[in-house]
Amino acid sequence: MTRSWPAEMASTGGSARWWHRNRNGLLLGLAAAPAILFLFVLFLYPVALLLLQSFAGGNLEAYHKALTDGLYVGVLIDTMLIAAYVSLACLLLGYPVAYFLASAPPPWPTIGIAFVLLPFWTSILVRTYGWMIILGRNGIINRALMDLGLTSHPIPMLNNLTGVLIGMVHVLLPYMVFPLYAVMRRVDNSLVSAAQGLGAPGWQIFRRIYFPLTLPGVLAGITLVYILSIGFFITPALLGGGRVIMIAVLIEMQVRQFLNWSFAAALSVVLLLATLLVYLVLRRVFRSDLQWS
Repeated sequence: MTRSWPAEMASTGGSARWWHRNRNGLLLGLAAAPAILFLFVLFLYPVALLLLQSFAGGNLEAYHKALTDGLYVGVLIDTMLIAAYVSLACLLLGYPVAYFLASAPPPWPTIGIAFVLLPFWTSILVRTYGWMIILGRNGIINRALMDLGLTSHPIPMLNNLTGVLIGMVHVLLPYMVFPLYAVMRRVDNSLVSAAQGLGAPGWQIFRRIYFPLTLPGVLAGITLVYILSIGFFITPALLGGGRVIMIAVLIEMQVRQFLNWSFAAALSVVLLLATLLVYLVLRRVFRSDLQWS
């Protein structure tokens, strides 16, 4: 039965209204489809294969070994502690740098940002080998200290925790500076001026006014640096010299030396879950501190 002309127009008008209401979402979905496909193929699918590989043999033996063996639990704890040290060092070094970039008159902020971005123009591998030359027994630092008579023998700064921390802080420091800089740029300086006019000392102004206002940048930078530090491989492997073992180095050893793919997959899943747990904890701290400030 043929529909009448008014009914057909009503149906067409309803479709047009539906398209008008939803076209932005549909167009956005079509535009995001390549990125979603890219993410699925290169991230979600490999992670799913890794998860299946960790259950090779149909049991949880690999997970039981990863979570109960003192050696592997110790490596995981050491990895988290090193990430915490790196995050704290980046905060102590990056906060003054970000403050200078946010408060200095032109053209110093532009010059400073260029210097902060400069390490990104060089490969991490090249930078790590550079630190091996600088921190070695016959490196620039030890030579300068001995020439100045400050020490009679080279100070061990390579193949230990000191070298690993120096290399990781150098790589990750920009990831702390830029979140801090973005937040500091939005701080209302009139609040600081008002506190100074009321006679508040500089330390009290920083502790009670400026630092709470920059707390979102602090927590964002700590979250970013900590999560990146947990999965670091190249820098600990080279500067640690096999004496500083992080979990990413341990995973590589399980694959390259022992060909134990199922256990390496289980360690990778444990690392992924630990990273997600840290992210959720820091996000909760981030929200509670924002409410407090």
